[in-house]
This record gives sequence, structure tokens and C-alpha cells, in this order.
Amino acid sequence: MRWWDIEPVLELEHELFPEDAWSAGMFWSELAHARGPLATRRYVVAETMPDGGSAAGDGRLVGYAGLAAAGDLGDVQTIAVAREEWGTGLGARLLTDLLGAATAFECAEVLLEVRVDNTRAQRLYERFGFEPIGFRRGYYQPGNVDALVMRLSDPASSVPVDGPVQGESHG
Repeated sequence: MRWWDIEPVLELEHELFPEDAWSAGMFWSELAHARGPLATRRYVVAETMPDGGSAAGDGRLVGYAGLAAAGDLGDVQTIAVAREEWGTGLGARLLTDLLGAATAFECAEVLLEVRVDNTRAQRLYERFGFEPIGFRRGYYQPGNVDALVMRLSDPASSVPVDGPVQGESHG
């Protein structure tokens, strides 16, 4: 992800997370730590192929993801996939990229928060070996929705429980 991706990222962010969408400033702050030898963040985007190589084929941004690393701990900050791409395996590919970054950052474990009502995302994380470890009450505001906290030990050895990512259809 680069600065010119922030506008289309925000459009998707507001579409998918209308109550608790990140601001442009939040993305700018994360990207400020994503480059150079002291980088502690990894942010990526997924776009359709302009030559018709995917569902829409018009070069649109259809997903993004971000990871923060501190010491030996990684934290999945965000993963978002456009609704028309659900079921294509894009969410798994984005998560795979983040776990590769966690390994490069030498993270011994990775944490994340996910809305308790987002069972689709929870199933994805469980397939990669994430386990529930607790709740954060009222974490998502202003809707006051709880977050399920999940942890993955040893991201370097994580693969989806039922096989490799390519060709999956769980989004």
C-alpha cells in the first residue's frame, strides 16, 4: 500500500465498516512506519487485473491488509475484501502475506481482534491456526460491539488447516 492507495482504501473501508471505519490519518500513520530499514508495518493492497484477469478486470482496489510488529509480537491491524471478491480466496492470500511479513519481522506470535459477529473472518483465522484467547468488551465503537481476541503461535509454520491457499473459495 502506498499513499495513492489511501483514497480507494477509504472507500472500501467505509463500505465494509461503516460504523467504525478508519480515518485517512490512521492509514497515513501506519504507512509512515511501513518503509525503510526500521519499518515495523506491512500494508498491502489487492487490485483487479486491468486486462480482465479477475472478476471485475478494471484495476480496482478490492482488498487490503495490514500488520504491525513490535518485538516478537505481530498484530493484524486490518484485513478487508470487497464483497464481490468474497469466496475467491483473496482474504486467505492477504493473510498469508501478512504472516510472511510476521515471519520476516521475526514475530514469535501474532494477535488480532475480530468482531464477535464476523463469523466469516473467524473461520478464516481458525483455518490458519489462530485460537481464541479472550474478549475486548465494547471494542468496536460507536456500535459497542465486542472483539474476539485470537492468537497464532509460530506464524512461520502456519498454513491453512485444509491445505494451500491457491484456488480456495472462502474469502
